[in-house]
Amino acid sequence: MRAVVVDAARALPEVREVPEPTPAPGGVVVRVMATGMCRSDWHGWAGHDDDIVFPHVPGHELAGVVVETGAEVGRWRAGDRVTVPFVCGCGRCEWCRAGDAQVCPHQQQPGFTHWGSFAEYVALHAADTNLVGLPERVDFATAASLGCRFATAYRALVGRARVGEGEWVTVLGAGGVGLSAVMIARALGARVVAVDRNPAALAVAAELGADHTVPADGTDVPATVAELTGGGSHVAVDAVGSEQTCADAILSLRRRGRHVQIGLLPPIDGHPRLPMARVIGWELDLLGSHGMAAADYPGMMALIERDLLQPQRLIERTIGLGEAAALLPRFDRAAVAGITVVDPAR
Repeated sequence: MRAVVVDAARALPEVREVPEPTPAPGGVVVRVMATGMCRSDWHGWAGHDDDIVFPHVPGHELAGVVVETGAEVGRWRAGDRVTVPFVCGCGRCEWCRAGDAQVCPHQQQPGFTHWGSFAEYVALHAADTNLVGLPERVDFATAASLGCRFATAYRALVGRARVGEGEWVTVLGAGGVGLSAVMIARALGARVVAVDRNPAALAVAAELGADHTVPADGTDVPATVAELTGGGSHVAVDAVGSEQTCADAILSLRRRGRHVQIGLLPPIDGHPRLPMARVIGWELDLLGSHGMAAADYPGMMALIERDLLQPQRLIERTIGLGEAAALLPRFDRAAVAGITVVDPAR
């Protein structure tokens, strides 16, 4: 099969012919019809993830068709249209049995712990726990956009921050996950402030219903948010993952506010530096959001089928494997105003 292969951290990705995968006893092989590219893929390419063994095939948010199943798989057959969370649980531990596979201590992640979906085929583990069937109304590109960014934003706002109607939500970063958070917050009845350095991304956020957009460059973000929201946001989301965006998000909160960290934070001197004096003094809640288990997908899918959520509006472009190989090393600097989807058949 054709796949994007990275030989070492920060090495130039190449499209090559590699052997097709085979399913584990409890797993499946899926023909990849669409797969998203996001900043997490860049972090993996840059060597920020210790789980990756090179040479490696990236790609972790995907949708496609089951082509082969392992002997222990009971729920799925060849021909089934499926997607999968980017965190795949083992299916056996207490966390998986409770429906919290996203924090499974034995988790597998396509594109990180094993070869991923920047390829024509991908092997997935514990299929009966992790696969999600696709309704006919949901196309493959839309489904691929759910696996990391949209589902993570959904769980961040619904499951973690528990956003209420009329609350203010400030979103730092208007890339794929940030724009997903804007759309979901609006669907929950919240008021939204979107912050980004890219004017095109802010324009998309406004189209999706953001009440205010704030340019990040040259702006005192916390002070601006405090003025716009009458004292600070109830919920803040860092959808970028930098010392500056995390601090701005925390400092944009009102007292007793909730911060959700979605973007991965590279360490500085071994640890991220955060404004903990504000966290303690104002009794702020710091919450992490690490994807969403397959068990939680039905609620999100129901809203998509009813057009209350429209993740397809976030797809900015569709590219082939060759373009994906060229884009990956510079994705952290790309001016993104939505989600990039890779079609391995192109």
